[in-house]
Amino acid sequence: MHKGSRRTRTAVAVVAASVLATAGCDAFGHGGPGSREPGTGTSRPSPSPSPVWDRSPESIAAVGDSITRGFDACAVLSDCPEASWATGSDTGVDSLALRLLGADGAARRSWNYAVTGARMADLTAQVTRAVAKRPQLVTVMVGANDACRTSAAAMTPVADFRAQFQEAMTRLRRALPRTQVYVSSVPNLMRLWSEGRTNPLGRQVWRLGICPSMLGDAEALDAAATARRRTVQTRVEAYNGVLKEVCVKDRRCRFDNNAVYEYRFGTEQLSHWDWFHPSRNGQARLAEIAYRTVTGRTP
Repeated sequence: MHKGSRRTRTAVAVVAASVLATAGCDAFGHGGPGSREPGTGTSRPSPSPSPVWDRSPESIAAVGDSITRGFDACAVLSDCPEASWATGSDTGVDSLALRLLGADGAARRSWNYAVTGARMADLTAQVTRAVAKRPQLVTVMVGANDACRTSAAAMTPVADFRAQFQEAMTRLRRALPRTQVYVSSVPNLMRLWSEGRTNPLGRQVWRLGICPSMLGDAEALDAAATARRRTVQTRVEAYNGVLKEVCVKDRRCRFDNNAVYEYRFGTEQLSHWDWFHPSRNGQARLAEIAYRTVTGRTP
């Protein structure tokens, strides 16, 4: 064997060893799993990566519509933000902010930018206000008003709903790439109609214009009315599909997996002023769902 060949093989082996050592350091950090302390024969554990999802955020901003504003939870046809499932101070509701931050923390480090009547098209403007506070968690509950229009034909198209939600998420991510997002599903409007339609007072209030696409002619059970309500319900289900699809693409976003949509709201969970929006009891149930989703070990 020639000396030149031995030198060549030796050089290649040295280079290969160097490359492998470098690759191990890049892939695992500090020499990879089971790396040894200098001058010892003992291994040391690799440092654990920081978790993507923090189950104990220290500040919360809420965006959305009348449900997050606590509409009709305390008085007829008026907001009641203290009863909000997201940021309210009412201990009977025990909002997400109270559960995560305590009373003092919720008072100082939670903000409610939801607006009664808001639709998905309004979400980017609300997010823009929220990012100024640099919250660690943003809660989103919006979409019911996109379905609750003057008629089924006037509902927000699914493609527009998707583009508007994506725009809001993009706005948030550009400003706060590490902020977490909890996204609630749109409630089951058909169930709300079913629970409230037998109450005479509820039907009177509905005639004032609350969700006419679903609640209009509440006592009608003919084919046309049934088809109209089914069209609205199908649109709500499509909205929830969009919320999930957009959220799961973001590693710091958690969708409630339709927990709000599937919750079987009864009359105790509905406002006794309009038999549609959540009562304090209903707000408390929304807070429970949000808390489970935010603090769960997995989405």
